[in-house]
Amino acid sequence: MDELRRFRSALIAWAAGGAGAAEAAAVARELADGRVRAVVLVEGSSDQVAVEALAARRGRDFGAEGVAVVPLGGAMNIGRFLDACGPAGLGLPLAGLCDIGEERHFRRHLERVGLGSGLTRAGLETLGFHVCVADLEDELIRALGAEGVQQVIDAQGETRPFRTFQSQPAQRERPVEQQLRRFMGTHSGRKALYAQALVAHLDLGRVPRPLERLLGHL
Repeated sequence: MDELRRFRSALIAWAAGGAGAAEAAAVARELADGRVRAVVLVEGSSDQVAVEALAARRGRDFGAEGVAVVPLGGAMNIGRFLDACGPAGLGLPLAGLCDIGEERHFRRHLERVGLGSGLTRAGLETLGFHVCVADLEDELIRALGAEGVQQVIDAQGETRPFRTFQSQPAQRERPVEQQLRRFMGTHSGRKALYAQALVAHLDLGRVPRPLERLLGHL
């Protein structure tokens, strides 16, 4: 396991608390010392996959740069991670990505740990935290267009499952963009699969603003 992966695992265990948290904190501190330049906090593993995939397409090597992209396991955990790696913890430079519905949680905890006051959307962006409307899947679907996303689904060999999903009574009247977004969340691991695949097919001149700005901040 490389050092960034070890750091990410230790940070997640530290933030989770409970038995082993103190040991995990010690490991995170040791690995952070001179080896981690920045921490990017994202809501889930699919967001991590998308950020790392886009960085690679841009010719970035986060491993060499010491940029650790860390999934929170849900936006409600942002406070624990800010306590661990923010000013009162590791004191590392931070950035992040969240859904619009979770923006208030990020704003409140960033202010709580002393990284801002009365933060607006622009204030969050200045700190390096960017908001997806409605979420990252939605941003990528709009960037590629419904037809482009369906071509990605076909390349994954999932056109038939998607057509079956579209035929379900709850989906028939939804716009295709909403069907696509919901389809990606129907099976465990599918969101991460499509985060990787959609970024791989993304026109680099049409990168969603939150991703573009996040990479530009790092």
